[in-house]
Order: sequence, then structure tokens, then C-alpha cells
Amino acid sequence: MSQDMNTKPTMTRKQAAKAVGHKCLVSRRNFLIGAGVTTTIMITLDPGTPQAQQVPAQITEYPRKFITKLSSLKQDEPFDFSYPDEGEYSDNMIVKMGAQGGGGIGPDKDVVAFNYACTHQGGSLFDSYKADTKSMGACPLHLSTYDLTRHGILISGQAYQSLPQILLELEGDDIYATGIFGLIYGRKNNLQG
Repeated sequence: MSQDMNTKPTMTRKQAAKAVGHKCLVSRRNFLIGAGVTTTIMITLDPGTPQAQQVPAQITEYPRKFITKLSSLKQDEPFDFSYPDEGEYSDNMIVKMGAQGGGGIGPDKDVVAFNYACTHQGGSLFDSYKADTKSMGACPLHLSTYDLTRHGILISGQAYQSLPQILLELEGDDIYATGIFGLIYGRKNNLQG
């Protein structure tokens, strides 16, 4: 199979593969055709088929928990609470930021709540609220920082998910936690306890 610069190879790739005992099971053309047919079938499957209807929907119901009174919150002073349970990584904070936040409640839509566990490796963000930037962090492990005005989106650092936001409901002056937007670090299910 050696060749000179000016001579042609003595064997083709097919011949060399055959000589070694290798055989291509699927040609590139047949692979692409098969992939196209499979994709077409998968796209055109009707979710209303009896098989699809037999799969039960999973509904998650979070507990509704009283957190605090709106009138008791002072601007840029976080209030700590546990939700959805008393288990690991259930520490959260609620804060009146003085600036409108995504998912915010109250007359100015500036009251938001977030989980204290960094989504990267669970580092504690306790006592890391920054009033001047309306952010949490930097995480002591890898410096992840989150923007609380934009649903806890990552500003910088190693995390790749937003900070879990606690969904709030205002009833008169009472603030209730009603759910979580995002997955709490260390859990497969936010309600695992």
C-alpha cells in the first residue's frame, strides 16, 4: 500500500478495508435516507393517539405558605424563610428591592423571593444581596452572581441556570409562597423534602 509521490496507490480504501476484514454496514446515503424517514415519522406522530393518551399527566401542587406582611418589609432588607419544606436547600429570602422585578408583587412590583442555594454547586448565597445592583452573589465557591430584577438570571460565574424564584401571591397585606420557578440545587423534585 506504499506509494510514491508520482504513483497512484496500489489499493483503494474499499480494497484495503476488505483485506483487513472490515466491512461498512451502512453507506452514508442509506444512513441519511433512514434518518430522514425516521425524523418524518417522529414529527408526524399524532399526540392524540390512544398510546399517547394512556400516559398520565403529572401535576405538582406546591403548598401555599404564609411568609410575611407586605407592610413589614423594608426596602433592601431581605427577610429569610423556608419553602417548600424544611428540607435541605429550602432556605430562601424575600426582599422589597425598590425596583420592578420579574415576577414581582406589590404596588410597585418590586417584592421578589429567591432560593439561597447557588445552582452551580449549592454554595450558600446567604447574606449576599447587593442593594445597589439588585443582585445576589457572588457565590463563595465559584463567584456566580444573579440579577434579581430579571427572574434571577445569571450575570456572571460558573452556573448555567437561573436562581430558583419563589412564586408569590399577595392577599391584602399578606404574602404567600405558592410555587417555585426553577429547580432547587440538589433536588430532582422541588417537593422531595
